[in-house]
Amino acid sequence: MKIIKTILGSLVIASTLISCNDSNNKADGYGNFEATETVVSAESNGKLLLFSIEEGQTIQKGTVVGLIDTIQLALKKEQLVASKRGINSKSRNVLSQINVLEAQLKTAEISKNRIENLLNSNAGTQKQLDDINGQINIINQQIQSVKTQNAPIINEIKSINAQVKQLEDQLQKSVITNPVNGTVLVKYAEPYEITSFGKPLYKIADLSTMELRVYVSETQLASIKIGQNVTVKIDAGETMKNYDGIITWIASEAEFTPKIIQTKEERVNLVYAVKVTVKNDGSLKIGMPAEMWITTNNQ
Repeated sequence: MKIIKTILGSLVIASTLISCNDSNNKADGYGNFEATETVVSAESNGKLLLFSIEEGQTIQKGTVVGLIDTIQLALKKEQLVASKRGINSKSRNVLSQINVLEAQLKTAEISKNRIENLLNSNAGTQKQLDDINGQINIINQQIQSVKTQNAPIINEIKSINAQVKQLEDQLQKSVITNPVNGTVLVKYAEPYEITSFGKPLYKIADLSTMELRVYVSETQLASIKIGQNVTVKIDAGETMKNYDGIITWIASEAEFTPKIIQTKEERVNLVYAVKVTVKNDGSLKIGMPAEMWITTNNQ
């Protein structure tokens, strides 16, 4: 009996040591890597005359990666420009009439000043002044009439200018320009396919820096803060590979533990999401599981 008690005591002690060792080597958070994914879509309709990207390719922001057929847009713009030239010629004729009338008005006003001086010197007559005033009024009415005729022409020119700008915008959007630095994740289209406005062309994400979304309990919140350095570990064969990470975001509200993180019994616990930014050396992939270790003692 004494021997049995001794064996049982040894087993309890061993079990306690193993339990303590497991507790000490438990990560402070578990999660998966994420990246901001951008879906680039077509902004005009037509055939993809050029589309030079491949999945896995790294592209810089501002790089031209494709071109949608712009022949119809260019022809329509040329037609509008030709129409504008014809309308401008009409407008110039009207403006020349206004210039002639304004010259006549200037001459009439000079004559009016001369007649007023003569009238002050008793060398002129009131009839002469009335006649020149009547002539000035007629010229002013003629100028207003011509300007009224020119108003629709000016409005038509403004309308054409707006249409030309609209076409220029469509022409510009027919050139597919990469919006962000990143790596092409998925390619949805091929050259010479017909595309339309809003149709996805490819998906891209910046993988140079990854975000690890982990979940911590309420009791762990006191030991973490934004800007804090942590250690991130991923599986690397039989060992773990370490990365330096920085906590960049902590959720303000609790949520139930996601199914992919914990067992069914532990999913009922409320946890807080935390984002850790990690510089990617090429080994980190979207969706890859990882662990977060808050203190260096746990490593």
